[in-house]
Amino acid sequence: MTNVDLRETKRPHRVSVGLSTPWDLWNLDAAARRDRLESIADAGIDHLFTADHISFHDGSGLDAPVMLAALSGIEPRLDLHAGVLLLALRHPMVVARQIATLAEVAPGRVTIGVGVGGEDRHEFEVCGVDPATRGRRTDAGLAIVRALLAGDTVDGDGEFYDFTGGVIRPTPSSQIPFLVGGRSDAALQRAGRLADGWLATWCSPTRCGQAIGLVEGRDRVPDGGWQHAVQLWVGVGASRAEGRTHVATRMESFYKIPFERFEKYTPTGNAEQIAEFLRPYVDAGATTFNLTPCGADREVEYETIAAVRTLLTS
Repeated sequence: MTNVDLRETKRPHRVSVGLSTPWDLWNLDAAARRDRLESIADAGIDHLFTADHISFHDGSGLDAPVMLAALSGIEPRLDLHAGVLLLALRHPMVVARQIATLAEVAPGRVTIGVGVGGEDRHEFEVCGVDPATRGRRTDAGLAIVRALLAGDTVDGDGEFYDFTGGVIRPTPSSQIPFLVGGRSDAALQRAGRLADGWLATWCSPTRCGQAIGLVEGRDRVPDGGWQHAVQLWVGVGASRAEGRTHVATRMESFYKIPFERFEKYTPTGNAEQIAEFLRPYVDAGATTFNLTPCGADREVEYETIAAVRTLLTS
């Protein structure tokens, strides 16, 4: 594994900070939705991100491309990130068309994180996909999608996708950044070969730096340069203890396991305390943060994360 001395690395010139799509957004009327996203943009947040599942555990989920399309017209100042799209559950021709359409309605605003999933094997089975093939399918699908979006005429890989002469028109006017999520060495190798960067979660700054070194340790640099993201839950409060209370309650309800399993990867407290927790990730090479804030009040959540962004970029 590549070793990275965090003391000697330089921070990127710009750090992008985004929020998970508000859980209650679609319970609001159209005017209230606009107000909610306007307040996020006004606070200085860069982007929104959304997860992706077809039928997770009890059938829960949402479709990331559809969600990003719905968000795109509400507040044009916010960029749109998928974190992460389960590419192996979809045909790459369909995914390429979805992303090309997103690029038309939100030009220059789309970033796609791709993951292999697998936490719920049944989700793959109900989609007719062998869970054991999800890594190879993702490799094949990502290569096909990127070639289609670059304007190439593409044939299937011959193992999972059997077609010839696939074409998508129009192609995006600017390149869509793709990040690969996952903690395994296979995921890091996939990011280095096929993507523009890595999307990390549940890892320390030291491991983040080591992983980024492995991803970048190849004879290629993406056209737009490397982009690396960290996706974390955040407890917002006047103190670390208060912030912990908010995020622990939410995470335990969502994941159905004790918060202690996540605690060492979860920043809590006020803006200064959260930024202190995140800054080593910036030093390790992270350029983007996808944050899910949990606090007592929505406006306080947004203002706190915006203040974190200012602290990380100053």
